[in-house]
Amino acid sequence: MQICQNPNCSNPFNAYGNRFCLSCGQSNFGQLLRNRYRVLRLLGEGGFSRTYAAEDADRLDAPCVIKQFFPQVQGTGQRLKAAEFFKEEAFRLYELGENHTQIPRLLAYFEQGSSLYLVQEFIQGRTLLEEVQQEPFSESKIRQLLADILPVLDFVHAHNVIHRDIKPENIIRRYSDGKPVLIDFGGAKQVTQTSLARQATVIYTLGYAPAEQMAGFACHASDLYALGVTCVRLLTQCLPLQTDDGQVQDSLYDAMNAQWLWAEKLKKNGITISDSLSQILDKLLQHLPKDRYQTAAEVINDLKSTTTSNLEAEIIAISQKLFLPFASITKSQKVVVPLPPLQSFEFDVITVDTAGREVNRDRIHSEYFAEELSKAIALEMVSIPGGTFMMGSPDFEGDADERPQRLVTVAPFFMGKYPVTQAQWKAVAALPKIKQPLNPNPSKNKGPNLPVENVTWYEAVEFCLRLAQKTGRDYRLPSEAEWEYACRAGTKTSYHFGETVTPEFVSCSSGDTRYRKETTNVGSFEVANAFGLYDMHGLVWEWCADPWHNNYQGAPTDASVWEDGGDPHRRVLRGGSWSFGAELCRSASRSWDESDGGLRSCGFRVVFSAE
Repeated sequence: MQICQNPNCSNPFNAYGNRFCLSCGQSNFGQLLRNRYRVLRLLGEGGFSRTYAAEDADRLDAPCVIKQFFPQVQGTGQRLKAAEFFKEEAFRLYELGENHTQIPRLLAYFEQGSSLYLVQEFIQGRTLLEEVQQEPFSESKIRQLLADILPVLDFVHAHNVIHRDIKPENIIRRYSDGKPVLIDFGGAKQVTQTSLARQATVIYTLGYAPAEQMAGFACHASDLYALGVTCVRLLTQCLPLQTDDGQVQDSLYDAMNAQWLWAEKLKKNGITISDSLSQILDKLLQHLPKDRYQTAAEVINDLKSTTTSNLEAEIIAISQKLFLPFASITKSQKVVVPLPPLQSFEFDVITVDTAGREVNRDRIHSEYFAEELSKAIALEMVSIPGGTFMMGSPDFEGDADERPQRLVTVAPFFMGKYPVTQAQWKAVAALPKIKQPLNPNPSKNKGPNLPVENVTWYEAVEFCLRLAQKTGRDYRLPSEAEWEYACRAGTKTSYHFGETVTPEFVSCSSGDTRYRKETTNVGSFEVANAFGLYDMHGLVWEWCADPWHNNYQGAPTDASVWEDGGDPHRRVLRGGSWSFGAELCRSASRSWDESDGGLRSCGFRVVFSAE
């Protein structure tokens, strides 16, 4: 696809090879913008610009976003003013995005033909609007959102910028680390103490902006108000609806009394939240700016000083109860169930070069036993030797949550050769319930030898408990340290294959287009790591036992589950999946999800200690 560079063109899309635009007749476009950027599809259109998904041909077709100046205004003066707004957006993105990881970076700004363009970083993820359309946010998710986004807003305000359009559509949860990224600075305003008192161009979104902003007097507290509105809409799942005549219908706001009805809506739905969070949201939503929080830092302080101890205690209690059948048994009380005879098996281990091409293949062996689940279905458990390894990523690789590196000592254990399959899941789901029921067919992609997916952390724990009750062995989810140790299998590279990997050997996506649009049978690539484990990179995200921590400061060095100080509402995921890029499939890459929620791509494998 190529696009017409005439900013007044009503339909700029043209097939490759067209010499003239089919809509306006102009011929001032080429196949690549600036001989570099390939336009793929339209993402959106606003008052001043059109936004496109694109590829950067000079960076191996890396995804990016292009905004084309497209002012829907009349008159030279208005057009020049709109062009100045567009240029200011580029400057703001350059200044802010270069210095904060949760703001998209400006990659280029240029003029071609009669149009202006800016190119910015493509954020792979889902908007909060897409998330809330699936289900309302819980209190824990709102608290975490505030904890993650308020420092971004504090940074923006410290640079004398008011965003002026905070809403769920403009916050993307990045797939790589789960962090919210603040996007669309097209309506942002650079301010000083003097300019705050002057009426400015009115820019806002109905249903999110406060009264002073709609009158042209936006301030820092206006952004905080919009963030508060965003939170209560995420909690209640009540979004403003625009009618055909341009009016907005909003069941969450009483315009006659300038009053938000979110608390009543939650009560009607039988949902309760803590008084501490209610007080924070009420203060964010005050009608008069002077009655609100004045800075993001004030909200952060109140958020830190409050606690959801009752809620956290309840979640922790549930977690402990799930493990109670075996956690309460001392070593002297345990009945040791003998292992079936260990068998030797051979497998291929390969090494790839920096281009992902196979350069070496070895045939080695390891030991395992088969745990019988039914007459026709078994679970192959591989013997993992103990040892010491460097956990995490060096400074030049990965994200901050993968650091600091530390030496971890791991005791011997057994681990599933493959992620749990749908056939194995179904066999265990038929066993007696311990704490909760299990759907025998939760997966979206169906097949007995495909990995089970679309399961929550609690469901994975229930699977382990049922399996443990059946076999007498303490089956459980791996600790995060055990998982990374097992994945690396003695290697120090980004992947156990080497420093890179391709979808030729791993079930993952390629670029921004999925290489495979569904899961593959476990072990289908017929290559394992040096321990004899298959599909440790890609295929499905794998649940670990640990609650989420933002980094490894204070982490244990004995490969135990790190419970202290973690977020009990979130649990660690490892390994990437078929629908995520190779970067997220690295040995040290880590992510999380809500304990009671599950990405479609969440699966797991089981372990038990050898001692």
